[in-house]
Amino acid sequence: MKKILGILFLSILLFGFYPHNQNIHFNNKDKKSKWVDSIYNNMTIQEKVGQLFMVAAYSNRNDAHVDSIQKLIKDFNIGGLIFFQGGPVRQAKLTNKYQAMAKVPLLIGIDGEWGLNMRLDSTVRFPYNMTLGAVKNDDLIKRIGTQIGKHCKQLGIHLNFAPVVDINTNSKNPIIGVRSYGEDKYNVTKKAIAFTEGMQGEGIMACAKHFPGHGDTDKDSHKTLPTVSFSKERIDNVELYPYKELFKKEIAGVMVAHLNVPSLESTEGLPSSLSYNIVSNILKEQLQFKGLIFTDALNMKGAANYKEPGDIDLAAFMAGNDVLLFTENAPKAISKIIEAYNNKEITEERLSHSVKKMLAAKFDVDLNHFKPIDTKQLVADLNDEISNLLKQEVFSNAITVVKNHRNTLSIKKLRKEKIAYVKLGDGLSDTFFNTLKAEINIDNISGLPHKELLQKLKDYDKVIIGYHRLNYRLTKDISDEDRAMIEIISKKNKVILNVFASQYCLEKVSFKKIKSVIVSYENSEEAQKISAQIMLSKKEAIGKLPASINSKYHGNYGI
Repeated sequence: MKKILGILFLSILLFGFYPHNQNIHFNNKDKKSKWVDSIYNNMTIQEKVGQLFMVAAYSNRNDAHVDSIQKLIKDFNIGGLIFFQGGPVRQAKLTNKYQAMAKVPLLIGIDGEWGLNMRLDSTVRFPYNMTLGAVKNDDLIKRIGTQIGKHCKQLGIHLNFAPVVDINTNSKNPIIGVRSYGEDKYNVTKKAIAFTEGMQGEGIMACAKHFPGHGDTDKDSHKTLPTVSFSKERIDNVELYPYKELFKKEIAGVMVAHLNVPSLESTEGLPSSLSYNIVSNILKEQLQFKGLIFTDALNMKGAANYKEPGDIDLAAFMAGNDVLLFTENAPKAISKIIEAYNNKEITEERLSHSVKKMLAAKFDVDLNHFKPIDTKQLVADLNDEISNLLKQEVFSNAITVVKNHRNTLSIKKLRKEKIAYVKLGDGLSDTFFNTLKAEINIDNISGLPHKELLQKLKDYDKVIIGYHRLNYRLTKDISDEDRAMIEIISKKNKVILNVFASQYCLEKVSFKKIKSVIVSYENSEEAQKISAQIMLSKKEAIGKLPASINSKYHGNYGI
């Protein structure tokens, strides 16, 4: 018995403090410490400072761009790369080339919020976070995180700048919108934890963003500095809630946004990414976050307008950030930080703190044993059947019926209803219409002049209006012209409105005369097919709106 208890106690000491589904934390601490120290102690000051930078890399640019990245690796020992647009095979080959010449292995990152397709062609695009927010089964979100983690690993990526944990309480938010899981802090947090556990379970570092919260802004920080006017208490209670919970799960990273937050930073116009109070006092001390702290891209106008290149990097490091992302001038920025170090403005303790955290992260993702990426079956591996089935399962769980007066939504083959289909919006609708057409008698009378269309609709018992948005990341309202058409048809006919875009586009549409409203969230082929199957009573709509629609126009029709 004593022997068993002894083994149990030893097991707790060795493994008990780490979640068993987050493999990036399994590495031996002693080996990690020795590896980090051996690297750090053999670097020059310039090489140490270089580790603080992850610069932008592309696989769809010319040789001059490749040469510039190689020069930064060779001459400045930069810490890593964040890849943007290109293709998977091209990126893999470049990664192999860059890693082969790096003195210290490079940490490779990407913005893959809905998978690699956010940046790369020939890869799977998973549903947006807002769609995932409508799913009640959080295990499905974990499986999405797992698949994205596997894809990242196959492409030699160690860090995915996801999940987005902004609470999107502003329907007019121009930059977050469908990138958020929704407006409810508890739902956002559950989804973010599930995604993180799935991805980190595959050994890929997750990075929550955008701290301290970009969900209630009406400006884009890529273009200007947005203001968050909430009180300190409100931010602590809502915006910071997901971070507190994710820190308990040992998420690997946090990205700090470029925001003006007067309640948290007294210096007027100082971006949160450059604020010592927000980065060091709140994130590091108050919230006790021990992982890597990344700036948002330093070329974004929300930060870049505040200081010159080089100066902004120094200010971000002085604020407490560990990794400086997408600098506009790495050599100048490195020189500025070295100058501050030599002038005793930056202590050795401060520098080693961040550099060693970066090196430790590299050990955690096995960069001490780097292996080149195999490109032979890469595209096929990144477009696997599991991912396609997962996408279908998401829409089967996400599509939401908002109104269904007297079961108008249901259309069946045996009914002798005369049904018309009217397509609005600028997106394709073939999969949706053809899925319906294969089962019921339905006429597509889209595209007719308005007067002719309204006259023709008099002959039909029921009208299905499909609103198909080409760019379904947009959260703007349905156009005035399309909205007027929906409301005119609804006064004369029994209408089912199916929206293949986010629920936000319905904000000014009156539901009063519409018999049924269904939100399908996206205009993908999977969404169109499954939404049609729901209308044909082959599937049940079980999703729940992740964010509200303005009740001023709709009345109490939610379910």
